[in-house]
Amino acid sequence: MAIDGPTIAEVLRQQGISRRGFLKFCATTASLMALPPSMVPAIAAALENARRPSVIWLSFQECTGCTESLTRSHSPSIEALILEQISLDYHHTLQAASGTAAEAARKAAMQENAGKYLLVVDGSIPLGNAGFSTIAGISNLDMLKETAAGAAAVIAVGTCAAYGGIPAAQPNPTGAVPVSAIIKDKPVLNVPGCPPIPVVITGVLAHFLTFGSLPELDALGRPKTFYGETIHDRCYRRPFYDQGKFAETFDDEGARKGWCLFKLGCKGPVTYNACATTKWNQGVSFPIQSGHGCIGCSEPGFWDAGPFYKALSMPIGPAKAAVGAAVVAGLAAGSAVALRNRSAKKSAQAAHQKVTVADLEKSK
Repeated sequence: MAIDGPTIAEVLRQQGISRRGFLKFCATTASLMALPPSMVPAIAAALENARRPSVIWLSFQECTGCTESLTRSHSPSIEALILEQISLDYHHTLQAASGTAAEAARKAAMQENAGKYLLVVDGSIPLGNAGFSTIAGISNLDMLKETAAGAAAVIAVGTCAAYGGIPAAQPNPTGAVPVSAIIKDKPVLNVPGCPPIPVVITGVLAHFLTFGSLPELDALGRPKTFYGETIHDRCYRRPFYDQGKFAETFDDEGARKGWCLFKLGCKGPVTYNACATTKWNQGVSFPIQSGHGCIGCSEPGFWDAGPFYKALSMPIGPAKAAVGAAVVAGLAAGSAVALRNRSAKKSAQAAHQKVTVADLEKSK
């Protein structure tokens, strides 16, 4: 659909969405983008006049997990996203067309919306063998360059597109690289995760819809709204970390009590993502809540960073000093608590022994 079609407000009215429902949607959008309630009227005004942007989605070296994640988005839902807010003009997994018809749709969207459409990419791009991965006989590299040329911006969805991901793991047989290694003349926004949280994907699109621009990014090109804090910062197990209470195995008493999983390899202290607050499956849970430590899947090189089940010994990522201090403090607190517990236990045992000896003397 061309970008000069009906406004989002007009499309919503055609779908039977009331003004009340529209404002509720705007409030949800504000919440997604961590904006105060006072911004809801501004979002409503912007969306009422905004045209549905054309979106072209390219999938390269990937597992389709990012698309699976998108289809499980609940705020907004995939149906609302496609039918009411954006015009998803090409996605060879979700679209009904195939072959020549599918490629014709991509070409038409590029021509009709030149300079205005959003390009979403998931999967890494093989440079070692350009023909290793192709779509309609076109190499991933050539299709990316061709489609990105007329895009307003590029969103790299998933760790493969953002950092190279699993395909780039040593020894990287296909020469896989991220989108940012190829596209240098367009804004590239990274939404890493293996896969990313669905609401994060749609939240970024909602921001573009509202403001016509990409959100504020961190040093790795990630939206600060969703990647501004570590999982450790907001983890509900953080108090146990601060108290020095750690699970030693996945089935010990500490694990059953929900203690910190740091010693079992949790990478939460060095992983920036919204898992602990936004969560998965419509806000039901996230890996740590389900009893498994974070593997750091939204960080560069997580696949080669060492065993998933070994505790961090050398902090990685942009906050090395702060994380290192936090880790040392946490472990020091744990040691102190353990020493106090052992000392108290020995004192209790000694007192018990004295009482027992005294009782024996009396009994004689």
